[in-house]
Amino acid sequence: MEIRRIAEHEHARVGELTVAAYESVPGLPLDGYRETLRDVAGRIADAVVLVAVVDDEVLGAVTYVPGPDSASAEFTDPAAAGMRFLAVDPAAHGRGVGAALTRACLERARQEGRERVVLHSTAWMATAVRLYERLGFRRAVELDWTPEPGVTLVGYAFDL
Repeated sequence: MEIRRIAEHEHARVGELTVAAYESVPGLPLDGYRETLRDVAGRIADAVVLVAVVDDEVLGAVTYVPGPDSASAEFTDPAAAGMRFLAVDPAAHGRGVGAALTRACLERARQEGRERVVLHSTAWMATAVRLYERLGFRRAVELDWTPEPGVTLVGYAFDL
């Protein structure tokens, strides 16, 4: 599996893959959020979209947020980097794609001298939460927030 920056011709594929991944989460409310999930081109303006590729097929993607000044940041900690929009093609679940993308973000943050990587998940994303905890993320209640009624984002951090 190769982890690399997204190529321009892959934007549409990654946008649709991200929507499909989020739609596969039982009960996750996506009303009004699908266009945000599809907007890969908008994310690369000040963040890095990484893809996991096997035999020229994109199986997953993640957005690495280099710091709190990024428009994609959901954090204010100047020592942190972030992760958003982790998505694995539902047909590729169980192949280590999400773990490989998460590790790539951790390594990138180390190389950039960050002290931690932060992210948000939801109660609906139990599979993702198990992955993050297995990789060493800790629950960070100080990062929790509610962007809209009925949706609480649950914070996690990985100290580098």
